[in-house]
Amino acid sequence: MTALRPEAFPLPPTGSTTPDGTSPDARTRVHPAGPVVTELRLSAFASHRGAAFPIGPVTLFGGPGGSGKSSALRAYEALARLGGGDPLDEVFPDPAACVPEGAAADAQGRRGFRIGCTADGPAGPVRLDVAVQAEPTLRIVGERLTGGGETLLTTALRDPGRATVQAAWHTAGAVPVTRAPLPDDRLGTALLPLRVAGRTEGQLRVLAAAEQMVVALRSVFACEPQPQRMRASVPAGDGRLRRGCDNLAAVLERTRTQCAQRHARLVAAAHAGCAGPVTALGVERLQDGSLRAVLGRGGGRATPAGRLGDGELRYLALALVLLTGPGVLAVDAAGEVPSAMQTLTVLADGLDRDLDGRQLRELVSLALSIGAAGHLRLVGTVTEPGAVRARETPGVTVVDLEP
Repeated sequence: MTALRPEAFPLPPTGSTTPDGTSPDARTRVHPAGPVVTELRLSAFASHRGAAFPIGPVTLFGGPGGSGKSSALRAYEALARLGGGDPLDEVFPDPAACVPEGAAADAQGRRGFRIGCTADGPAGPVRLDVAVQAEPTLRIVGERLTGGGETLLTTALRDPGRATVQAAWHTAGAVPVTRAPLPDDRLGTALLPLRVAGRTEGQLRVLAAAEQMVVALRSVFACEPQPQRMRASVPAGDGRLRRGCDNLAAVLERTRTQCAQRHARLVAAAHAGCAGPVTALGVERLQDGSLRAVLGRGGGRATPAGRLGDGELRYLALALVLLTGPGVLAVDAAGEVPSAMQTLTVLADGLDRDLDGRQLRELVSLALSIGAAGHLRLVGTVTEPGAVRARETPGVTVVDLEP
């Protein structure tokens, strides 16, 4: 295969390892059902410079306020959205906030940031690195996809006056390299399956690497339970759990009838993490037709979920997320890939917010148990006390960040 000439944009070198010198995959004992992200790289993003973080089955970013925990998850979600084909301005509504602090503009007034990741799967480890110009115009100015020691795709900004980048990818046919313009507001890797015919060995390798990366990135659900919005009744029929989990009651009505085994596990999780006995989880239909979640207490007693505290509501919502999957969550997973061949990654910023130590331990243990089949991974942020508690559970990767 003919090697592509490295393009002139500042992306990190290939072959990086985790901070302790091991590859990310060395830490992962669970064999994922589908492609997964095994390393997140923040070469120059917000407060991060030259950072590479391992991503395992359960990975929690810990550290004091201002250490960059939330920005790490923000970068992960941004890559996921770019992999799903979202335009750059929707993914980064405030791009200046992503530029490394103190970064000076060049002679043309340009500033930007660089992020990337590694996805492992049938094609082996595949790396994606992206350079984004935030000022004066938001655009992708460089992208590189590598696998098997080869550079499979590169893009670079050639003409600042055009809304395109020049892309080059392997063909390994009569023409060893194909060159074509791609839009500068979309991830080129996500566009490759629409551009590459797959007629030559080289094209097939490019397609396999690009599709693996896209599936790994698209199989992400960012979860931010909002207790204040979970207390109101909700319309019936909305059976896909939203990011804020405000339609929890409608989802419970669906899950209790579709999967008795997982619903029973959810009841057990509620009993372990909520005050007082919990013998059932159900819904009550009000006079106006709306639904509200109800906890059975035994002896015919019931408590509306709206009476629970913020911590209990967040715990219940997060347990529901871990126990459901792409069919119930409002996640843009790769539709052309069967769910049995995908691994869902749940992103939870502030995982331990309003939770006590017992609830955090229950959630982490639940994530590890569900993830043992290879269909689920959890990546979240926790406070310093939360990181201490998480380390008590074998199988959890805790990434300590310093301000």
